[in-house]
Amino acid sequence: MLRSLNHKTPPLLFNFNFNNLTSFHSRLKITQAFSSAVSPPSKAIIYESHGQPDAVTKLVDIPGVKVKENDVCVKMLAAPINPSDINRIQGVYPVRPEPPAVGGYEGVGEVHSVGAAVTAFSPGDWVIPSPPSFGTWQTYIVKDQNVWHKVNKGVPMEYAATITVNPLTALLMLEDCVTLNSGDAIVQNGATSMVGQCVIQLAKSRGIHNINIIRDRPGVDEVKERLKDLGADEVFTESELEVKNVKSLLGGIPEPALGFNCVGGNSASLVLKFLRQGGTMVTYGGMSKKPVTVSTSAFIFKELSLRGFWLQNWLSTDKAQEGREMIDRLLGLVHEGKLKYKMELTPFTDFNTALDKALGKLGSQPKQVIKF
Repeated sequence: MLRSLNHKTPPLLFNFNFNNLTSFHSRLKITQAFSSAVSPPSKAIIYESHGQPDAVTKLVDIPGVKVKENDVCVKMLAAPINPSDINRIQGVYPVRPEPPAVGGYEGVGEVHSVGAAVTAFSPGDWVIPSPPSFGTWQTYIVKDQNVWHKVNKGVPMEYAATITVNPLTALLMLEDCVTLNSGDAIVQNGATSMVGQCVIQLAKSRGIHNINIIRDRPGVDEVKERLKDLGADEVFTESELEVKNVKSLLGGIPEPALGFNCVGGNSASLVLKFLRQGGTMVTYGGMSKKPVTVSTSAFIFKELSLRGFWLQNWLSTDKAQEGREMIDRLLGLVHEGKLKYKMELTPFTDFNTALDKALGKLGSQPKQVIKF
């Protein structure tokens, strides 16, 4: 549940050691003395210990912090709730901040003020943290100018807020894992996910056929139609693939050279069955929490390759500038109407509702994006 801290609670400032902060009243004196170089007070969603997000997150008030000469103060506009955000709060994601911490990892904001040495940004610019940075679930953030990347204000804020984690994953997996040419084919499970929706559209734009696997669910015909409207060549439920030879369902589509798996278990096995001789399956998630299993014969006689992909690992190399260029490409596609995915903007004041939806408490829901 969200609740405000009282005045006796030590103030919490992202990017600082929470235990070493001065008192609330001392911070107020600093704010008054250096008002021209201090960010506005902020509200943030924090967690003081790992656990279930709906139990450990709360809303707190954060006093302003000094904007140093190389800093940019950003008023956040929107930030999503991604599965990795939930996993960080739960304490199970491989890379995570130590609590107490502010939630969130990506988002978009508007420059509020800049330090004296900053020339690349001006108040009013839209920026995203690139590579992504912990602590985007707060109304104001102060970070070094190198953290921020200026983006086109002509795209809807929810797309700017979500462009990095999922669309960039889709683009990188399509371009970096296997060389694909127009006329080739890919297969994926989790096709209704944001990555899945992006894969469909990005593959179509390159003339690459795409075969999509979804779980059995109510309203499946509507889901299939929606994916085909995005550019899906074929959409199958898992039960529809309970046949001796799944490749007999391909029609004129060539056997896929590349497969994407974000589910695991039987769904991953179905992806493998579609792959051609020497094909590759890339695993980037495990929503079913079931392992990926592959037969010995598939390794020996089909010479299949299995590999993983983790965006954070790619971004932690020297790929920051390349990543920003790819983000600009993706936002260009959004601006042209060639890349879209389903989201729901939820006011910051209704964070609890957005979190419940992201946790699956209210059934299948679009990506939840907090609007500040």
